[in-house]
Amino acid sequence: MSLGHPLYVAFIWHQHQPLYRSALSGRYLMPWVRLHGIKDYLDLALILERYPKLHQTFNLVPSLLLQIEDYVAGTAIDPWLEALLTPVADLTLEQRRFVIERFFDASWEHLIYPYPRYTQLLEMREQRGTAWCLQNWQPEDYEDLLAWHNLCWFDPIFQEEDPQVRSWIAQDKGFTLEDRRAIYAKQREIMGRIVAQHKIMQERGQIEVTTTPYTHPILPLLANTDSGRVARPQMLLPRSRFNWPEDVRSQLLRGKENYQTRFGTEPRGLWPSEQSVSPAVLPEVAKAGFRWLVSDEGVLGNSLGHFFNRDDYGHVQAPDLLYRPYLIDTPAGPLSMVFRDHRLSDLIGFEYARRPAEEAARDFIEQLEAISRLLKAQKAAGPHLVTVALDGENCWEYYYQDGKPFLEALYARLSRHRTIKLVTVSEFLDKHGTERTLPLEKLHSGSWINADFTTWIGDPIKNRAWELLAQARQVLEGHPRATEASWEALWAAEGSDWFWWFGYGHSSQQDALFDQLFREHLQALYVSLGEAIPAPLKSPLERHDSPGSRVPKALIQPEITGYAFEQEWHDAGCYEVGGARGTMHRASSVQRLWYGADQRYFYLRLDFGAERPAVVQIYWFYPHLIHYNSNIDLRDRPGEGPVSYQFRHKFEIDLLHRHCQLFAAGEFNKWYPVPTSTRFALQECLEVAVPWDDLEITSGVHPQFVVVLARDGRFEAVIPETTTLEVQVP
Repeated sequence: MSLGHPLYVAFIWHQHQPLYRSALSGRYLMPWVRLHGIKDYLDLALILERYPKLHQTFNLVPSLLLQIEDYVAGTAIDPWLEALLTPVADLTLEQRRFVIERFFDASWEHLIYPYPRYTQLLEMREQRGTAWCLQNWQPEDYEDLLAWHNLCWFDPIFQEEDPQVRSWIAQDKGFTLEDRRAIYAKQREIMGRIVAQHKIMQERGQIEVTTTPYTHPILPLLANTDSGRVARPQMLLPRSRFNWPEDVRSQLLRGKENYQTRFGTEPRGLWPSEQSVSPAVLPEVAKAGFRWLVSDEGVLGNSLGHFFNRDDYGHVQAPDLLYRPYLIDTPAGPLSMVFRDHRLSDLIGFEYARRPAEEAARDFIEQLEAISRLLKAQKAAGPHLVTVALDGENCWEYYYQDGKPFLEALYARLSRHRTIKLVTVSEFLDKHGTERTLPLEKLHSGSWINADFTTWIGDPIKNRAWELLAQARQVLEGHPRATEASWEALWAAEGSDWFWWFGYGHSSQQDALFDQLFREHLQALYVSLGEAIPAPLKSPLERHDSPGSRVPKALIQPEITGYAFEQEWHDAGCYEVGGARGTMHRASSVQRLWYGADQRYFYLRLDFGAERPAVVQIYWFYPHLIHYNSNIDLRDRPGEGPVSYQFRHKFEIDLLHRHCQLFAAGEFNKWYPVPTSTRFALQECLEVAVPWDDLEITSGVHPQFVVVLARDGRFEAVIPETTTLEVQVP
């Protein structure tokens, strides 16, 4: 505790999905609102309700609530749902192919492997391929797959406590159309409880519900795309500047109205989309009636001119600066701002899923206790507020039982803790006020990702999307045929998610659909105005026919420059890393892995996302050859999958210091450095050439390898997750 006060902690869970409904057809193109709706939006509140001493904040994005209501009303139909409700005998060939290819889109470890029948169907597809399944599957195989892709998303709370869901899980196989219709009805029933549960808990005082601008736009970029250069002065900007402060106002007021309709009161807090702020938008936030908003420690650090250094254990060395709300005076009135602890938030979002629940909960408590001790040691007068803010949906898919054991262990410990108190942000502000001030003009323009806007602007494809948006906005302004539908289409196109997926930075299996949705929102705007649709909106903004995962086709001889020349890697093997977790920013640190060989070298290339790993390790083993092998020597390494294997050689590249070393396995499970003439280059991508002579293997051998990402001696990820890759020595 800090000088007489408990350590106050504010958890803020951000619940969001973009608008998946096509503005042209009215159909939903993706199922994620429905599937996350039975897994992530109700259970967080239900678990917390069991610990009444703990108070938290939940942010519900308007675009998410609108879609939940569509599903509850039965008016939302997506291709996955259409297949679920269609008799198997009536499924077309394309629908059957779609079911085989897309109804395993989930975390295999936590949403497929726990269920025997679902696992059996996955193994058939993986071992024999889609074509074999199309030729040989019987109706009962489709029946069961259709059911299981929906059943696996039911949160463990419902699997344990709802008799109907429990009976379906126990049934395992032999599902019928009537079963599938009942599963859909149960989905709608659960989604129908989401808003009501949050409203009850807010009225009871245990939670605070906040909101976000209507369609989740990046407000500073709506006000002026030039704000992208505050953090990145050399950023390449769109040729047409987007400069519509009026849209900031509209997005805020629409978000507020959405909230008032559902919760019967005005929202006090605002989660600005992607925690993005700038001096230009805060007066509009205050004018709309909000009292406080949240951003990231990187934004605060840039605003104060202070980098938040951490010690070897990850603890902030200037806690008194970070763990306080700041008051900002704007021409429209004062606003309080809280800034999240980036590392604590990421521990929950990315790290603790790999650790046992009790251990992770204990570690988090110890992190908070260390903050208290440091504040006390520095004689920092309280009260202090530690803000932990993160996505409330994406990470749980990678936890055991959707994170329920972790949250229960954490909440039980926090309920008993004498010097840590969980509060809503408004609770803290009402009781303790805001002592620190931050001049509006000093506020940094940035987001919770790298304290800049490069995730949404600066890439040529992202910039092209902004130019098309600016063109449409100019056509709409003052147009005599503008209607509410016209503005709805514009606001939808202003959402942040389209720009997230365009171009460099993030990739998923749905990139083409995100491209389509953005263009259809703008197409609908032109249609509503009776205007011709510009030609660029009729074709994808970028190519989505990436090669996908494949084995090497021929020998390659790329120049090792760190700049990818596609013709040099045309015949290489490729492993696509994107997938269901593409919406988690950390998951895209590597988007794609390329590999191949010639007579002298093993070649590897990694294409990075917006964030690079700290350390890259390549591990090889050689089947049927007898020699020493050693384990991967990283903390927090999972106990299953390829990282549990033993390997003959390890090549490690420290990307931060641009240093590399080759190791060979030796006695007693040890690694020993060995000489190497390996070449690597790190620029736009990482390219590596390892001599076969250094790996002590000869022609005809088929080495197996994996790539491991690490940081500070801790395991972060392995590519691939469930198998190894193979390359032949020519």
